[in-house]
Amino acid sequence: MTAEDVEALSRAIPACRVCVEDPIGRPLPHEPRPVAWLSSTARLAVCGQAPGTRVHATGIPFNDPSGDRLREWMGVDRDTFYDTRRIAIVPMGFCFPGQDAKGGDLPPRRECPLTWHDRVFAAMPQLELILTIGQYAQAYHLGKLRKASLTETVLAWRELWDRPVIPRILPLPHPSWRNTGWLKRHPWFEAEVLPVLRAEVQRLI
Repeated sequence: MTAEDVEALSRAIPACRVCVEDPIGRPLPHEPRPVAWLSSTARLAVCGQAPGTRVHATGIPFNDPSGDRLREWMGVDRDTFYDTRRIAIVPMGFCFPGQDAKGGDLPPRRECPLTWHDRVFAAMPQLELILTIGQYAQAYHLGKLRKASLTETVLAWRELWDRPVIPRILPLPHPSWRNTGWLKRHPWFEAEVLPVLRAEVQRLI
């Protein structure tokens, strides 16, 4: 693949309407606004779940408190995080999936990985590190290497880190402030994982 492939995909993705015109199950309950930032030069990709309401409104990924915490974890400022020459951002669902009856975000749409993800990552062979945030990204990028729970998967980060493959996959919990309790119960994440994450981010950007 070449940089032209990234450019073609970057033009095609914002026009995607598959979850409205050819959905799996119920169609997307609002007008699509795909958010994915590809790069032909970035060696690092951030791969989370799906846009929330604020990202849907602005078109800017991780433009919310979760993004603030993620940037703190990575040790980067907003300008660096949004520099597509250095960081690609490819969520498992490109559009805000809507909300359930309790007001929580629905899971990422299944149409996105079936339509786009293999093509997107084939177009970015220069990637050296993929940050997989949450269970859906971990399921796609790790496959059978994913453990029974998100906690077990993140706990096995060293096992995954030491695999002699490129790109490396580093599993992370979601940086939502709702996960503050998880972080307090698992202090090893901040003590062991974050120093490695920050050092590798600095090397790659």
